[in-house]
Amino acid sequence: MKLAFVIAALSLTCAGQALAASAAGLAIADPALKASKTLEVSSPKIASGGAIPDEYTSYGKSISPPLAWNGTPAGTKSFTIVLEDPDAPTPVPFQHWLAWNIPGSETRIAEGALPAGAQQGALMILNRASYFGPRPPPGPAHHYHFQVFALDRQLDLKSGADRAALVGAMKGHVLASGELVATAQKQ
Repeated sequence: MKLAFVIAALSLTCAGQALAASAAGLAIADPALKASKTLEVSSPKIASGGAIPDEYTSYGKSISPPLAWNGTPAGTKSFTIVLEDPDAPTPVPFQHWLAWNIPGSETRIAEGALPAGAQQGALMILNRASYFGPRPPPGPAHHYHFQVFALDRQLDLKSGADRAALVGAMKGHVLASGELVATAQKQ
């Protein structure tokens, strides 16, 4: 019931907004999070530029997809994942997942799981720390950016921190970054 209320509220909020956020508002586009090295981000279940399978959306099971990355620079202590939708009719990209303190030795995460020690942040209107699968309203496909950041330290943030706190903690510590962009559309 609570999830249905949140989804209804999100739909009304989105319907009332005249302007969508832009890709310029994505975490990876933040000048304070720029890195000189690039990570290659992929998924065995999601093709770059392709459609996100239903099980990873909120129209399906809303489980997090498996992700992998290559190009980890020396000195990496942890990884952060930020999943955002800049096509949402909200002033800033809609956040679907905030995860950090993924060990620097990892090069992948499994479907529906994070490694021990990883933490998750609170998502915009959901105000809960978890993955929330894409759920675009009827209309054109939305683009979802699975952004991965290699950091030179573990972040001193408690589970449930919001995007602003996460971005603030990451500033000055990003060694490399990359993204996988895929789409979802209400059928």
